[in-house]
Amino acid sequence: MKKLLWIGLLLAFTQGFSQEWGSVNKNTVTVKEVAPVWPGCEAKSGAGIDACFRQQLTNHIAKNYKYPPEAYKNNEQGKVIVELIINEKGIVEIQSVTGGTAALQEEAKRNILLIPKMKKPGMLAGKPKAIKYTIPITFKTGK
Repeated sequence: MKKLLWIGLLLAFTQGFSQEWGSVNKNTVTVKEVAPVWPGCEAKSGAGIDACFRQQLTNHIAKNYKYPPEAYKNNEQGKVIVELIINEKGIVEIQSVTGGTAALQEEAKRNILLIPKMKKPGMLAGKPKAIKYTIPITFKTGK
């Protein structure tokens, strides 16, 4: 069951987190968001920061994943979608939680709120910027 969770998480994160540094098109300059710096990713730069962030987030969710016992007993399953921002101070703020049952939503919120404060917040044009993420967490009992 954990292998299925890992595979699902990795597939989900590869879709939602691709960011670039920026590009120049003729006389137009496009500046892209830079991902927050997860503790332990400080030595990375450029796309390495983003990749490290994704990997640490995936590891965090898997490490802190706990199926609520009563929900497991009742065979409650589903996908919970957590929308959050990492604010200008590098702290997680949950915006919304949808899908699944109330017990599964509470577990998803608990897991996400355990995310540590980032070493650096997300950046846009060299200034701190709140960055929004959408995290799907799938709960399956395997019964």
